[in-house]
Amino acid sequence: MLTSLSNHPPDLLIIQRVEQTKGDHQVAFLVSVIGNPHDCRGTMDIYQKLTNKKSFSEYLTLCALGNIEAVHIHHPKASAIVSLFGGHVLSYRPAREKDLIWMSSRADFSGKKALRGGIPVCWPWFGKFRAPGHGFARTSHWSIAEFTESPQYVSLSLSLKSSEETLKIWPFEFQTTLKIEISDAMKVSLEGTNTDSKAWDMGGALHTYLSVSDISSTSVSGVGNEFIDGTNGNEVKPSSGTLSFDEETDQVFLRPENRVIINDASASRRITVDNTGNNCVVVWNPWKTLSSSMADMSDDGFRTMVCVESADYNSSLTLQPDQSHAITTEISLR
Repeated sequence: MLTSLSNHPPDLLIIQRVEQTKGDHQVAFLVSVIGNPHDCRGTMDIYQKLTNKKSFSEYLTLCALGNIEAVHIHHPKASAIVSLFGGHVLSYRPAREKDLIWMSSRADFSGKKALRGGIPVCWPWFGKFRAPGHGFARTSHWSIAEFTESPQYVSLSLSLKSSEETLKIWPFEFQTTLKIEISDAMKVSLEGTNTDSKAWDMGGALHTYLSVSDISSTSVSGVGNEFIDGTNGNEVKPSSGTLSFDEETDQVFLRPENRVIINDASASRRITVDNTGNNCVVVWNPWKTLSSSMADMSDDGFRTMVCVESADYNSSLTLQPDQSHAITTEISLR
């Protein structure tokens, strides 16, 4: 029999074992209960927008999401969605918890523009100093390279290689791998490899949008004592190491700790972000005026999100032929 789930809040994803008796046999299977499609201001539950296309394994299903394809990871420890358009993580929900990742309720799934929310892959540069802004990886189609799974975790690797299209934008040969590991925590690793005969420079970022209950009661700590203020002419300013929010924020922290903590006081939860391979952490919230100006974000979307980005700033890395570099972010509840 299916146990009643009426005591669970509607905005939780619950994966549970269910047993039914059929004749002389006990049949066991997993049931997912998905919450409201708009459980927070300005965000959405995209699980209700998925249409199954092909099952890869017990825990992975290829789905349609508007005009793009996405892999739905449904595991007893957590659920996640990864878009092949952009190599873009769209959701990560530990079992019996709310989503840690924020997706805009107005995100465009046409496959024609970058997705608002999730974890955009900014590569091979980070920033808007050249076109396209934040690089071409976030609007490219990635291929599934491999996946592994067990009762403890799921690992999915996507690949993006140089092509005629990328060479028109950036004249270098490369191979980029995005590895997503889903369990009690989510670990995302972005690795670029120089497959050219000459050296090239790169930057990049995992531009993570985190979901919070109320940005006004949220703080971010572990960011270090100095930042570049993107809202004030890129002036370098001192920091106390803890950041709160009451206006537009665009700050590049130059000497962050490896662990950054987001204290979501209204939800009584702490999100931990562990970073490696980066030279800075970027914290961004558009606040009301900028949020209202963006077609793919609701006017009040800024209230329930904060970006905490593991980044290599200013295309400051030089890779020789056959060299690789990876940036990693691991997200969990503590």
